[in-house]
Amino acid sequence: MLKTLVSNLSNLVKDKFAWLALLSGCALTFAYSPFGFWPIAFASLILAVWLTDKPNPKLAAKYGFLFGFGWFALGISWVHVSIAEFGGLPLPVSLLLMALLCAYLAIYPTLTFFFASYFNQTPWQRVLALIGGFAITEWLRGHMLTGFPWLSFGYTLTDSPLSSLAPWIGEFGLTLLIVLAAASTYYLIKQRAVYLTVISFAAIAGVYSVPVIQGSVKYSGDEITALLVQGNIKQSLRWEPEQFWPTMSKYRDMTRPNWQGVDLVVWPEAAIPEFEDIAYPFLEGLDKAAAFNNTALITGIPDYQFDTRTAYNTLITLGKKTKEDSEGQYHYLHKNRYQKHQLLPIGEFVPFEDLLRPIAPLFNLAMSSFTRGDAVQPNLLANGLHVLPAICYEIAFSELVRDNFTTESDILFTVSNDAWFGDSHGPHQHMQIARMRALELQRPLIRVTNNGITGVYDPISKVQQTIPQFEANTLKSDVKLINGVSWYAAHGDRPVWMMIALMMVTLIFVKAKPFILSRFERNFL
Repeated sequence: MLKTLVSNLSNLVKDKFAWLALLSGCALTFAYSPFGFWPIAFASLILAVWLTDKPNPKLAAKYGFLFGFGWFALGISWVHVSIAEFGGLPLPVSLLLMALLCAYLAIYPTLTFFFASYFNQTPWQRVLALIGGFAITEWLRGHMLTGFPWLSFGYTLTDSPLSSLAPWIGEFGLTLLIVLAAASTYYLIKQRAVYLTVISFAAIAGVYSVPVIQGSVKYSGDEITALLVQGNIKQSLRWEPEQFWPTMSKYRDMTRPNWQGVDLVVWPEAAIPEFEDIAYPFLEGLDKAAAFNNTALITGIPDYQFDTRTAYNTLITLGKKTKEDSEGQYHYLHKNRYQKHQLLPIGEFVPFEDLLRPIAPLFNLAMSSFTRGDAVQPNLLANGLHVLPAICYEIAFSELVRDNFTTESDILFTVSNDAWFGDSHGPHQHMQIARMRALELQRPLIRVTNNGITGVYDPISKVQQTIPQFEANTLKSDVKLINGVSWYAAHGDRPVWMMIALMMVTLIFVKAKPFILSRFERNFL
């Protein structure tokens, strides 16, 4: 058995197409932020479609797996920063964990290429199989084992001309457009399948023309001034009890000179590291200060409820709830709060914790025993604004964010602490994902983090303002409010799934047609 394994590995190393598949996956990283060379996504996928165009499904799966492994190995290499720095594991073990994570994620594109290899009789069948396959496996990747929808293809188009389609078909639809365009281009090169290319680009042009024909989303004419506060607290100090008061004081002192003329003040995830019940005197004073200055403040804070022994990663509002209020609104467990629903595995909850927690510090991090909040919660109310919240990792779950959107939502607001990932491309990808949510829902984005990237993004003008990473600073920004509901906000991914269902039914019918006809002839003719 060992001899066979060694032989297989030797053959793999000598296989130049295997290396090409791995490199094509790695190249995808440069299509995402901060690099932003979005055409690479098309080129990389064209290469993957070519490499997996095999009559042997196992061979297609092998190259599909290597493509997927390269895609995630370089794309989410920032995860290793947190494992290596805070995990307390030897380097070989941390690298092994990363390899296992990337191998797991690579299974999903592997399944797509394996499935598509059964439909390679004609170009159009394989193109439909690739689109349907990626639709299903990307959905599974976003839901299985709590889901990890990071690095979906559509995010590469956030700063491309095709981003105008996001309010109509969402990031999910953009992902499938990339698959359609790449697969059609491959068959244009290979078999001069002009009809596929014409149909594909006609479909893209048709969808692209919709925003020109009818656009119901526009600026309302109202504008608010928001103050974003980035404290830049070192991750190693964030959960040290002797640092709680210095951290809270720092955010308060950075805010104090900027109260005047501000409609909304925002602090990041767990900016107040003390449990909410214990921090009550500090919060009460902050509530009065915000109300006195005719504004509201939203901050992240952990809430441990001693009576039920449940802990929540929470956003709370202080100061004015409506513009007419003359006093603050805060009291412990008041309803104007948001409790994080999509918890981060290991970081916020530990599966099989009795088994894993004793193994290494990685499985016993501070604040890793949170309880899930409800999937759908009311928007936060702050100084007359309806604020749609998402905490950290949640912003990557488009369905979750959209389910909490209402026609009254004024602002998409997300908080995070990306200090875990140092000076890597992870925080840049995180901001790109948040901007895609703003494009889908057509609401201005306010994102505030501990050490960056903190900023404001306008989905109509596509102008972004940010605070530099790794410095304690504030940003006072005028934010234009938007009226109207985008097609995506109203309908989500349902129209795209209807198209996928039609494609899959067509494929299955064509594949089964010879069997159906033979049965018909045998029984009736």
